[in-house]
Amino acid sequence: MKTWIPDERFLPYRTWKEVDALPKDKTLIVLPTAAIEQHGHHLPLATDTLLNNYLLGHALRKLPPDLHIYALAPVCYGKSNEHLGYPGTFSLSRDTFIATLRDLGRSLHAGGFRKLVFFNSHGGNHALIDVMARDLRAELDLTTFCLFGGGGASGLSEQEAKFGFHAGEVETALLLDATPELVHTDRYTVNYIRKVGDPGTLLPEFAYATYAWLTRDIAPSGVMGDPNPATAENGRRWCSEMSSRIAAALVEMYAFEHPSRP
Repeated sequence: MKTWIPDERFLPYRTWKEVDALPKDKTLIVLPTAAIEQHGHHLPLATDTLLNNYLLGHALRKLPPDLHIYALAPVCYGKSNEHLGYPGTFSLSRDTFIATLRDLGRSLHAGGFRKLVFFNSHGGNHALIDVMARDLRAELDLTTFCLFGGGGASGLSEQEAKFGFHAGEVETALLLDATPELVHTDRYTVNYIRKVGDPGTLLPEFAYATYAWLTRDIAPSGVMGDPNPATAENGRRWCSEMSSRIAAALVEMYAFEHPSRP
């Protein structure tokens, strides 16, 4: 799969002796987590994995060269059962996904490392990653971090900013810049899980009162958002903004130490 990760920042390209020589107590290891799942009629199944690699790769290139921050190969498959029924979606169960993260954390710990960041680009993984970050902290005394995407994109409509979270304008624009050959601009469809201004407090995401949903409940094409305004120019700008935020977060994580224990 196409990669933007700099060779010098990709841990699997090193030998075990080279890895053994790293300062284990300082080194920050980034584990990308993503998905292989439907993204409408116009984007590839690998959208989340491609965007993860694209944003992380650009962020790693912005780091000071003396910092020991390295990426692992991504966990491409995630908890995607909200998209089951759309051919091409491959989902791990909750238990399998959690077990995978736990085993990789244990492997990291066995190698002497102490700092791990989950860099996630698939919404269905969020809750489980939060759980595992806490569990690995408690079970292995690892210093763990969660980094979810690159933050919001500037200049979106209110509707798209709030409810355009799957195969909409942002993901389409980023891939128009990263892999334009994989974007079918003649196949755009539009669906929203909710409209801004609708009455009521019950929301699908990010609220105090939510309901569980499956994609087929609200988006026959698999799209939740509007890809029509997407441009490669905006994708390039958003990549620059997002990767800068990711790089800044990684630098802060690298320097982070837990407060002294009582």
